[in-house]
Amino acid sequence: MNFDLTWMAWTWPTAAFFGTILLLLCGMAAWEYVSPGGSPRVGVLRFETTRGDRLFLSLLGSAFIHLAWLGLVGPNLWWALALSVVYAVGVFRYV
Repeated sequence: MNFDLTWMAWTWPTAAFFGTILLLLCGMAAWEYVSPGGSPRVGVLRFETTRGDRLFLSLLGSAFIHLAWLGLVGPNLWWALALSVVYAVGVFRYV
């Protein structure tokens, strides 16, 4: 079977991006296997969230941070990445 992947610009940053998301999902699945239940808790949003919920909120927020950075600042995304990591740590700690 021959997969035609020419429809997407598979650069190293693109592959690293999708590889990182794949590693995050595999890591969360392994964590859930070892410690089932997702350790639900109520944070600053005042509703119960699990590890998976917090990962989803982190990824969604990071996407919006990067899109806003592209629109307002420009294509240099290293600071947006740093801001996204800080945001994700905050979500996992306080949400």
